[in-house]
Amino acid sequence: MSIKTTTLTGAAGESYVMYKLLRMGYVAGLSPAGAPNSDIIVTSVDGKRTAVIQVKTRNELGSDGGWHMKEKHEKLISKNLFYCFVDLQDNPVVYVLPSGVVARVLKEAHRIWLSTPGRNGRKHKETEMRRLIPDYTQTLNSKNIFLENHSRGWLDKYKENWKILNLD
Repeated sequence: MSIKTTTLTGAAGESYVMYKLLRMGYVAGLSPAGAPNSDIIVTSVDGKRTAVIQVKTRNELGSDGGWHMKEKHEKLISKNLFYCFVDLQDNPVVYVLPSGVVARVLKEAHRIWLSTPGRNGRKHKETEMRRLIPDYTQTLNSKNIFLENHSRGWLDKYKENWKILNLD
């Protein structure tokens, strides 16, 4: 996937999340270009409750069905920070997760990956790349990663669960 295609996919995901939020009656706007750690800022109509959203979008299911993340996402934790993981397949779907859940899952999955031998039994090297995947009992980078309570379906409770934003 080219950079241009990746950029357009990201913009499509942000636009889709904005559409969903505005349609639900929230006040939402894109963060300024280059704003760290946020793509969308959303408030309740009365302005008393606010959430910051980072959008991660995919339009192709990779071999693990997940989304690209980075090491920094293990440390971004705030009660008002949420992730919207957008799947732009035929019928778009959004998974809305609190930042604390994302940080914990990424950190634990990466720790397990580092502790398992890589190709030809070699130790995995540290990398900033991470993956949030829908099934942590499947193969991740050629190794089975088992993350308790995160088998197929663990994301289901977050599917279109906009109430997690706590804006009502």
